[in-house]
Amino acid sequence: MTAIGTGSTVAVVGTGTMGQGIAQVALVAGHRVRLYDAVPERAGQAASAIVRRLDRLVEKGRITSQERDAARDRLSPAAALDELADAALVIEAILEQLPAKQELFTALEAIVPADCLLATNTSSLSVTAVAGPLRHPGRCVGLHFFNPAPLLPLVEVISGSATDPTAATTAYDTAAAWGKTPVRCADTPGFIVNRIARPFYAEALRAYEEQVADPATLDAVLRDGTGFKMGPFELTDLIGQDVNEAVTHSVWTSFFQDPRFAPSLAQRRLVEAGLHGRKSGRGWFDYAEGAPRPAPQTAAPHPAPDAVGLHAELPGPAAALRELIEEAGIKITAERASGPDGTPGEPEGFLRLPGGARLALTDGRPATGRPCGKDIRFDLSLDYRAATRIALAASVACSEADLAEAAGLFQALGKEVSVIQDVPGMIVARTIAMIVDFAVDAADRGVATAGDIDTAMRLGVNYPGGPMEWAGRLGARWVWKLLDAVHRHNAGGRYAPSWALRRRADLEGQVL
Repeated sequence: MTAIGTGSTVAVVGTGTMGQGIAQVALVAGHRVRLYDAVPERAGQAASAIVRRLDRLVEKGRITSQERDAARDRLSPAAALDELADAALVIEAILEQLPAKQELFTALEAIVPADCLLATNTSSLSVTAVAGPLRHPGRCVGLHFFNPAPLLPLVEVISGSATDPTAATTAYDTAAAWGKTPVRCADTPGFIVNRIARPFYAEALRAYEEQVADPATLDAVLRDGTGFKMGPFELTDLIGQDVNEAVTHSVWTSFFQDPRFAPSLAQRRLVEAGLHGRKSGRGWFDYAEGAPRPAPQTAAPHPAPDAVGLHAELPGPAAALRELIEEAGIKITAERASGPDGTPGEPEGFLRLPGGARLALTDGRPATGRPCGKDIRFDLSLDYRAATRIALAASVACSEADLAEAAGLFQALGKEVSVIQDVPGMIVARTIAMIVDFAVDAADRGVATAGDIDTAMRLGVNYPGGPMEWAGRLGARWVWKLLDAVHRHNAGGRYAPSWALRRRADLEGQVL
């Protein structure tokens, strides 16, 4: 193992929330830690704040008072960069401005030893660009911690174009020695998490702009229907709308304005209005004391149908609904399987409601315009048994009675129902499909391994599973067909499935 030993000094430059968190991690791991900030007195204030957090850890029984005292003795503020001359590792956590980071590392290179590792905690800038002006760029590596650094386990270890493999390995092993879970990543816009997570925010914002549903309903459908801990609107309010929009814009710009990464005009307007979320008291939601939180749109209770027809098997994870329907005491009768237009061919799995409407999992096409006329689509869930909310979208040919039958069926299965506007791919399906496509494309391009991608998304943004795992469960063919259908209804390239996803579908031997 090539981790930096605890007898070596770790320096942290930049003493904001992230810098303090990283310093605390290194300190608790046993290192001498030196803090520096360009603003006078801030390093000393940060050291005091870290000691106060160590005091709270003692109160909670996480560390002993002796460990706290020893850590306090190893922590010292620095008044000048020259005081970092004995560091074996310097981690910068200053503003996300490329010239500032380049200037800092250029100055450090003249101060620290030749074998000192220089690490940037950038979340969106190119590690290659940060190291560009250095005489020895091979010692510069990305160490992207997630906030709050003492609590979140993930660290992305990013190799720039000139990063020496031994430097990346040392950074990786050091993060592991600090009790973190490191993942390796190539120097690509957004790295792993901020690249692959973009659709989680972007598709919700797009759905809001399309007036598919209000923010509270979109949050509830993604959270309660799929298992995400927070919906995208409440999460971006927590992150800060200005921060989230800036990362989105940075990734979009870095990918030469690829439409798949396009920012949201609605979010831009929120930022321009100063409505940054929790920290400003208001974002998508109002956080003033006593302010009510808007409730998601939820269908009124309806009686369950006595029986439904089953035309072929429901696709993918929706197949679990058959067992749930039977457990609810609703009779299922088999229908003759035929193609989507009623002629012999590949059968489309759907449920026939008593009033004649077809109820089927979204396949990327809107419900309106199908040959059958009365068509109702339900949204994707990765686990229909665990899901507590399902979204429905109906064609214009459906009556209120048809929708009531569909809602009553899912309510009998213990689900709340949100009726949304009829759009291609609905909410969850197109979001999950886009995340899977981004992950498959990233793995195919060598950004990270499939295992590291899943680890990063589970630990970095608390996903209920890994997107490469979802690709296996859903099947690349299903994901590809859904995105291709959404793409056909939305010109511009935003939903065009990647060639990597198509190739994966080809390997399944099932692409039409």
